[in-house]
Amino acid sequence: MSDFNIESIPSQKGRVAIVTGSNTGLGFETAMALAKKEMKVILACRNNNKAEKAKQLILKKVPGADIEVRIIDLSSLKSVREFAKNFLKDYDKLDLLINNAGIMIPPYSKTEDGFESQMGANYFSHFLLTGLLIDVITKTPGSRIVTLSSIAHKNGQINFEDLHWEKKYSAINAYGQSKLACLMFAYELKRRLEKAGSKTLSLAAHPGVSNTELARHIPKLVLYPLMPVFLLMSHTPDKGALPTLMAALSENAQSGDYYGPQGFREMKGKPGKAFSSDASRDQDVARRLWDISEELTGIKYL
Repeated sequence: MSDFNIESIPSQKGRVAIVTGSNTGLGFETAMALAKKEMKVILACRNNNKAEKAKQLILKKVPGADIEVRIIDLSSLKSVREFAKNFLKDYDKLDLLINNAGIMIPPYSKTEDGFESQMGANYFSHFLLTGLLIDVITKTPGSRIVTLSSIAHKNGQINFEDLHWEKKYSAINAYGQSKLACLMFAYELKRRLEKAGSKTLSLAAHPGVSNTELARHIPKLVLYPLMPVFLLMSHTPDKGALPTLMAALSENAQSGDYYGPQGFREMKGKPGKAFSSDASRDQDVARRLWDISEELTGIKYL
């Protein structure tokens, strides 16, 4: 399945997509590609000015694109609920939810809800967002939910004893945990959707290694000496977005599929089926994580 070609995808006119974190990087490239396919694209972003600039850039490159900006702050469950409430006032369908936004290895901080920042923004808020929109998604024929993971999930583990890293913080390990949680969520969501008799697909993707704003928290003393190697082993955000687009649009995609680059260690290359760790497929841990997520976000679904 590595022969995916975005150019061969037919028009998606009449369909509606939400892409979180779509003002820059992978999310922007994903939104751009969907706009080119005539899909209505909602840029779900934290910063209104940056999102409006992204919208104008897309309109410049795709004249007539159907783009809308809506504000969501994934460090705030209140903001997520407000976004969902306002969306449901205006729309009675949602064909595609792409849980893309994320942060990587920042200094330690907590969200306003008490979550470690990466687990909060990357995982818990997307868990809540999906739950708040699940009814409108599942009643939309041909709908899909795509959740972004990372190569870093391979080294992640769900630390139920210290989920918010209050004892000893490791930024890279916290990132791995959040991205493992995202992948486990995609798999568990697939199982629950099927059990409920829904035809909505739950898929996951990762971009490999791509030069985006995610790297802004990497210390410059570390990043600069490694830049030549980084550039050699990485690809541009438009290429990094292809696994997400494959999950979102490929006619051959099936619920539970996980896509990523097919090159060396999945760092770059054409999109196709990606490696998923044994930990990501542990159904007992996934169910426990789901239960805790429902408790911490205050929503129960499926």
